[in-house]
Amino acid sequence: MALSINEVKSGLTILVDGEVWITLDCQHVKPGKGSAFVRAKMRNMKTGAVLEKTFRGDEKIEEAFVEERKLQYQYTSGSLFHFMDQETFEEIAVSEENLGDKKLFLKDNLDVTAYFYKDDCLSVNLPNFIELKITHTEPGVKGDTAKSGTKPAQVETGATIQVPLFINEGDIIKVDTRSASYVERVS
Repeated sequence: MALSINEVKSGLTILVDGEVWITLDCQHVKPGKGSAFVRAKMRNMKTGAVLEKTFRGDEKIEEAFVEERKLQYQYTSGSLFHFMDQETFEEIAVSEENLGDKKLFLKDNLDVTAYFYKDDCLSVNLPNFIELKITHTEPGVKGDTAKSGTKPAQVETGATIQVPLFINEGDIIKVDTRSASYVERVS
């Protein structure tokens, strides 16, 4: 469906040069002389690239209908990550390139949100916070809770993150998946 520039707003998914973009910010400009235009800041839903583009008054913009699905991570085979659709129970394979660094925090039965355009997976979003068990780290030393310092620790998914000095193997910690950072010790 073609939209006029007056209908462009933040959060709208559109097609630009055959790729799906989501508008992050829009400015409708009506200069005193000349025709109106829209200056939009957009993010590519597949690559994450950010672009600023100006749409002139006579341009038609194609809207992209993006479907959001709840998926559950099942297993990995080679460079494919397999998920189960929570409504239809069908299996969906997502490539390693599509996941990027998010693959470091996938653990069995983790619920994620995926965005699809014409049955093509654009992106997968993990929960903001997940709880992971520390599988390897240097032992903590008594009295290390007062100093602020960090050490590397490997979690059950294989990712390595920086944790405070008092964290030991076997501890369960909360991790922010957006920044791959330690939040707190759960137990």
